[in-house]
Amino acid sequence: MELYKENQLKIYNSLSKTKEDFKPITDGYVGMYVCGPTVYSNAHLGNVRTFMFFDVVYRYLLHLGYKVRYVRNITDAGHLENDADEGEDRISKKARLEKIEPMEVVQKYTVDFHNVLKNYNFLPPSIEPTATGHIVEQIEMIKEIIEKGFAYEVNGSVYFDVLEYNKKGNYGILSGRKVEDLIHNTRALDGQSDKKNPQDFALWKKADERHIMRWPSPWSDGFPGWHLECSVMSTKYLGEQFDIHGGGLDLKFPHHECEIAQSQTCSGVKPVNYWMHTNMLLLNSQKMAKSTGNFILPNEILSGENDILPKAFSASVVRFFNMQANYRSILDFSGEALEASEKGHAKLMEAVSYLEKIEAGASSTFDVKKWKKDCYAAMNDDFNTPILISHLFDAVKIINQIKEQKASLTAADLLELKETLKALVFDVLGLMNENAQDNSGKVNGVVELLIKLRKEARENKDWALSDQIRDELIELGIQLKDGKEGTTFSIN
Repeated sequence: MELYKENQLKIYNSLSKTKEDFKPITDGYVGMYVCGPTVYSNAHLGNVRTFMFFDVVYRYLLHLGYKVRYVRNITDAGHLENDADEGEDRISKKARLEKIEPMEVVQKYTVDFHNVLKNYNFLPPSIEPTATGHIVEQIEMIKEIIEKGFAYEVNGSVYFDVLEYNKKGNYGILSGRKVEDLIHNTRALDGQSDKKNPQDFALWKKADERHIMRWPSPWSDGFPGWHLECSVMSTKYLGEQFDIHGGGLDLKFPHHECEIAQSQTCSGVKPVNYWMHTNMLLLNSQKMAKSTGNFILPNEILSGENDILPKAFSASVVRFFNMQANYRSILDFSGEALEASEKGHAKLMEAVSYLEKIEAGASSTFDVKKWKKDCYAAMNDDFNTPILISHLFDAVKIINQIKEQKASLTAADLLELKETLKALVFDVLGLMNENAQDNSGKVNGVVELLIKLRKEARENKDWALSDQIRDELIELGIQLKDGKEGTTFSIN
């Protein structure tokens, strides 16, 4: 039986602002959309926190036995410098500054993004669509919104009419903002005169002569508004209604608010059942910002080539650090915090490794079934990784007691502990036992050295030494195989 049938997951829904029982639209299947990066610069550490959390969500849903379609987009066009639909497209601006083609910018930073996620042991999403790959669909959605009377064209640009939508809809349903307050608090900006109201947002922007990225449309040569792509791609790959939509807290308004308005205008139904938002990541108790120099790139943590941290830290330690805080709380990233996480991570991995050496006892002094139930209860409570980790260290404690011959587990309990601990540590949290990987490399090196010594013995016709090396390796579970290309080995 699939684990999801015996585990009732609860999710904090940003829309209702309460924890709700998770009930997918289709039993056994989950559709999840997460807003991906705008690829005009190196992957930001704060964004990585968001993607890391949703990687754990994805992993846990898969672990529970759901079939998951996880869509995470790449924004490679249409994201202006500010939310007032003004300024320059970020990718075009970067291309102009670096004197390269916009798609060179896109390629460069998409590759960087993927490398970062690979280094941090992320599972790839099911689908990773791009904004530029869905221009036709975006134009078609704009046409539909105009036909329904919720958008208007002015001088080649098209804007969503928030006040018209709000006569029947509820612009502000996610963020809690009221349109009247938005009108009152919005200052007049240059270039906004085309809009009927300052809170209206762009569906299509006419490109001026300096704008490099442009596409033909019924209204002008231009480019889509930033908010539109997510409505189009989520609908195309997950349907008019899907289960989970995630992103950083900074996207709740206006991006996700606009998504709801666009999608609901076209479909007439609530597009998403569960909205999830991660909180911000601080650096040494201050907001990360490139303008102040208070920032660090994810790969700089791994290399140690930075002026902020005392040394390099492994990707698994950074993952472990992130999972020790609830995703909805602010997390302060610092060298001291990482050093503390490194110690805890080492203890956890040492215990996991020692599990293989434990022999079953006649009785159990630890209630494995209750422990397992507590672990799942933590994850079922809105993916509460800090509580899960505290339970993992209950297992570490009992493993250390067994090591000191102060506790024991029956064969059945030992097997259940091994399977559950490894599944939660590696499959769900996505941690890595780098020590085991290092040791594996050392073992390989030693075996290769012995193969070399055996070859020399055979060349010297010292058959006794050659056979001794082969036989003693077999006793250790290492099988040599001689072939035309040389000698290879396998570890049983």
